[in-house]
Parts: sequence; C-alpha cells; structure tokens
Amino acid sequence: MGKKRQSASTPATAALDAAGISYVAHSYAHSDSAESYGAEAAEQLGVSGDRVFKTLMVSTGANAAEDLAVAVVPVAAMLDLKAVGAALGKKRAQMADKAAAQRRSGYVLGGISPFGQRQHATTVIDSSAQQFQTVFISGGRRGFSLEIAPEDAAAATSALWAPITS
Repeated sequence: MGKKRQSASTPATAALDAAGISYVAHSYAHSDSAESYGAEAAEQLGVSGDRVFKTLMVSTGANAAEDLAVAVVPVAAMLDLKAVGAALGKKRAQMADKAAAQRRSGYVLGGISPFGQRQHATTVIDSSAQQFQTVFISGGRRGFSLEIAPEDAAAATSALWAPITS
C-alpha cells in the first residue's frame, strides 16, 4: 500500500511519515449533526463498521487525568472496560474524562487518533483487526481517516493485541 498524502498533514500523518509507515488518507464530509462519529465514518467511507476503528481513551487508575490508555475498537462494537483493564494489567478501566482525553492526545473528540498523540499512552487494539488486510482509523481530525495495515498500526503505537469488545 502506498502513501497518499493530504494537502494538510496532522500529527498522526506526520508520525506515520516519520516512522516510514504506509497508509492511504481518506477525507470525507463530516456533519456536525452526526450522532456517531464512527458510524458516520463507516457510512461516508463505504466500509463495514467492523473494519472502521474508533479510538477511545480510558482511565486505568486513581489519577484519571494521568493514568490514561488508548483502546482501538471497531465502530460496530462496544468497548469492554473489564477486558481492556485486564489487557493493561489493571483491575479496572473506565472511560476517560473527555477534557483529559483531548488534552492528553492533542486531538478533539471524534478526531482522536492513536498516532501522533501529544503524550504517549499505552495502546490496545482489538484483536479483530488482525483479520483484515487494512483497517480505517482516525487520521487526527473529524472527516479524515487513515487506511492502514493492522500490523503497521500496532507497530506505530507499540500496541498490545487483545479481544477488548463485548
């Protein structure tokens, strides 16, 4: 898969470019009235919801603003907080505070990418991604996704693989 560059780069594309990882950029018209950013991406990209992945920030400890991790799951599935906690070696996990997730990642909700985050966070990718040659993951802004090989996504984020959906 070759790189397809966008005219405007994001921290996500810059991080992948710096690491020499191939991806294909896909832009689509984002609607502010969309009820689900992930479902909108799947529909606009014409791809099934099990191949489009959303990036969620979770908190794994007492300090909700500092103990953050990244969970990457299909938009057609729900994150299993117990499973992601177990994958991270923690007793529990909960969804991160929205403001903390935005500050830590450097991205806005609906555009959080696991690539090029402001501060590194441990990343877990749902193992279902491994069944596809490529998956679609946020490119760092709403209406912008990156098609990438799952192994390359894991390499770019030093991710763990685990079944983290319910």
